Amino acid sequence: MRIAHTSDWHIGKKLMGRDRGEEFKEVLAEIAELCREEKVELLLVAGDVFDTYTPSAEAEEIFYTSVKNIASTCAVLIISGNHDDYVRLTAAQALSEELNIYTVGNNLKALDCKKRGSCYPVESDGGYAVFANDAGEMVYINTLPYPNEARFKEGKSDESFAIKIKRWIDYGERGKKEKIPSVFLSHIFAAGGKAGDSEREIDLGGARAVGLNLFPECDYSALGHLHKRQKLGENIYYSGAIMRFTFDEAGQEKSINVFDLTDGGVKNFKTVPLKSCKKLVRLQANSAADGIKLLGDNAVAIAELTLNLKSPLSPSEMAGLHSCENLYSLRMSVDSELLAAGVSANEGKSSSQLFSEYYSSRFGADVPSDLLALFLSLTEEE
Repeated sequence: MRIAHTSDWHIGKKLMGRDRGEEFKEVLAEIAELCREEKVELLLVAGDVFDTYTPSAEAEEIFYTSVKNIASTCAVLIISGNHDDYVRLTAAQALSEELNIYTVGNNLKALDCKKRGSCYPVESDGGYAVFANDAGEMVYINTLPYPNEARFKEGKSDESFAIKIKRWIDYGERGKKEKIPSVFLSHIFAAGGKAGDSEREIDLGGARAVGLNLFPECDYSALGHLHKRQKLGENIYYSGAIMRFTFDEAGQEKSINVFDLTDGGVKNFKTVPLKSCKKLVRLQANSAADGIKLLGDNAVAIAELTLNLKSPLSPSEMAGLHSCENLYSLRMSVDSELLAAGVSANEGKSSSQLFSEYYSSRFGADVPSDLLALFLSLTEEE
């Protein structure tokens, strides 16, 4: 079966307050075209469809229009991520399933098994589904949306997170009654994964990292949550986000994974670049004039510009810079003192950095690790 893996669409996410709706439309249209060109039968979306629990009407319109376009080519299976309200995401399930679009939230509702295309679910129960194609090829998929106690409506217990995650993973394995190719589809932070500035910190502090030894035995693990494309172990993959969301992602290639899943495992694996997502660049110049020239030379990219100056900019120089439409972030260093135009000194710092600095200034000591973990747990969206 020909399968594609993508994740972390984050539809509706802005950059420095700027809307990127048209860019989302272009990238998702490109994914639809790639699925056609690659003859993909099943697209796996590993969570974080939206950027917030309450996406705008515009963001929802982009999602519904785009995923319908993709589903005209192949079946689509989506799980919810930590940014998604799984109740909201699965609300249209009765309609979307008729289009061969299937969504699994933390209620782990079984999919409606009916032939609606050349690839479709033939068996499903809470936490898993078996898809088949017209050639009779089948794949077992363990579906684990972003896992925590609150989302699964579990009370507090003495179980460690490792024990809980193993129990949740094993629940999705219980339907394996015969030896067929299998996939683990989840939105988690795998131990050893490399994170960037745009991911939630709650799982990145280590307490909720999932050890690779806890992963189920399968042919391919399709993960979401980390925005950098990467491979862990033998068959554990993050496809990465479909767009660059922060300037620390400048230079990262965005792509989707495409492969054949056979009785002999994964074959013909490749990463297919996404060319329509805009590049992010970090530029430096020693004058406003040089900065404007650099911005012109990189007109097709979204830019962060740092100016190293001997004296502050004049109003006319500021006006000239702000007339450059691709300038999203302007930073200035005057006499070795870093200033950000309209940005506080805390810009870019993570929640843990801010809390640690506050604790140190208030109490004159490093913040205890358990207190930091408690603070981060309060910042997690539920």
